[in-house]
Amino acid sequence: MKRKADLVAERSVKVADEVWVATALLHVENPGRDDFTTKEIVQRAEKESLHVPLRPGVYVHVVQHCVANRTPDPGKYRMLFATGRQTRRLFRTGDSYHPDRREGKILPGKDDIPAHYHYLLDWYSSQYATRKGGSEAEDPILALCGLGKEIWDETPDDYVRRLRKGWD
Repeated sequence: MKRKADLVAERSVKVADEVWVATALLHVENPGRDDFTTKEIVQRAEKESLHVPLRPGVYVHVVQHCVANRTPDPGKYRMLFATGRQTRRLFRTGDSYHPDRREGKILPGKDDIPAHYHYLLDWYSSQYATRKGGSEAEDPILALCGLGKEIWDETPDDYVRRLRKGWD
């Protein structure tokens, strides 16, 4: 039987936090999978029944509002990462994200979700967040930084001085 405090917390769980909980549960229940379809996340949220009936906003949060690497419109959360057109996983530090989401919430606070989900926050910080996610170094454009620097044996200032030598 659920405690009164948990029932109150469930009624006030934000849609974004509900999406995070559903996605975290899928990760914990399916450790061999890297990501999940948007449909699977919505179905898991519905199964969990944090809000009955399932709010229509859950789908929009899974598709757009919680997705770090999508343009914010208007939600600026960084709770999920789009690995494909219809696939998502939890966001990890090091994943790329839209610059307007820089300050976006990554995971719920303990007071934002019922107590029986607190173990998911511990799992996230001790196991999931420490796994290698994406990083800026893996970005093909950013990986070009410094490419070819070994062909220069002089500083840019020395190069300009050499070119201007003999000018009057």
